[in-house]
Parts: sequence; structure tokens; C-alpha cells
Amino acid sequence: MTNRITRIARHWWHDERHLRRTLDPAALARLQARVTASEARHSGEIRVCVEAALPLRELWRDAGPRQRALALFGELGVWNTEANNGVLIYLLLAERAIEIVADRGVAHRVPPGHWAEVLAGMREAFKAGRFEPGLLRAIDAVDAVLVQHFPLAPGQANPNELPDGVALR
Repeated sequence: MTNRITRIARHWWHDERHLRRTLDPAALARLQARVTASEARHSGEIRVCVEAALPLRELWRDAGPRQRALALFGELGVWNTEANNGVLIYLLLAERAIEIVADRGVAHRVPPGHWAEVLAGMREAFKAGRFEPGLLRAIDAVDAVLVQHFPLAPGQANPNELPDGVALR
């Protein structure tokens, strides 16, 4: 019970101000530019979502970062790309947790442990409070997979199906 109360308190403390201190407008612009540059190289869609804390209803049902990332994958429409090749990068500041959720078109092409390896390498950056470099590294890791499996042919049109900016929650 004490752990649950501590967790709720940690999430209660993290709010939009904490989010803005962690990623200022310049950092958000750099993250958006990295997504835009990435999407010029492949037909996939990358969506980055940073959430200060879980909503109270999620905490009450004891949801974790993975469950929340899966819910946001749907809410943000990442699952709804033409080629089923959308990828969500989710950062939960209150727990310094990161998750990557790939749509089925990507998941079928990536070995099961690949994303776990990518995440393990980034967790150190988040533990150290280096959120922008960690997110940039996540974008680059997703970019490498999408370029490998969904490259654009020369002259191929690539409609932008999802916003490139960071979704702040």
C-alpha cells in the first residue's frame, strides 16, 4: 500500500511545468526536426509522446508505462497508418520510463528482443535526466529499423500521415 501511495504522490508532483522544464521549446523543435528528417528516408511514421505523469484513472487501476503506451498508440492514431508501419516512442517522466510500440507491419520484421535492447541502452540517459539525448537516440534507433524495412524509392511520394511534433500530455 505504501508503494502505491508513493507512486501516486510522485505522479501528482509531475505536471505540465515539470514537462516544460524537461523539454523546452528548442528541444521540442529539435526532436520534431529529427522526426521530419527521418520520415524523408522511409515510408514509416514516428510519433513521440512525452507525458509528465499518468492520469489518476490509470494510477488507480495500477497501469504501468507499457499499458499507457499501448493506449496512446491507439489514441494518437499510430496504429492507423496505410502500411501499418507506425512507431510510438513514449516517455513517462514521473517514472523515467520509455516504451516503444511498433505497429504490426514493423513488428513482423523486427526480432522480438530488438526493442528491449534499444530501450536498455536508453534507460541510462533517462536515469541521468538526459531526456532530449535519450529521445533523439530513440528516434535514431526507430529510424534505422524503418529505413531498413520501409525505404523510400527514389522519387516515391511519402504523405505525412501523423504530426511530427512531440505530443505532450
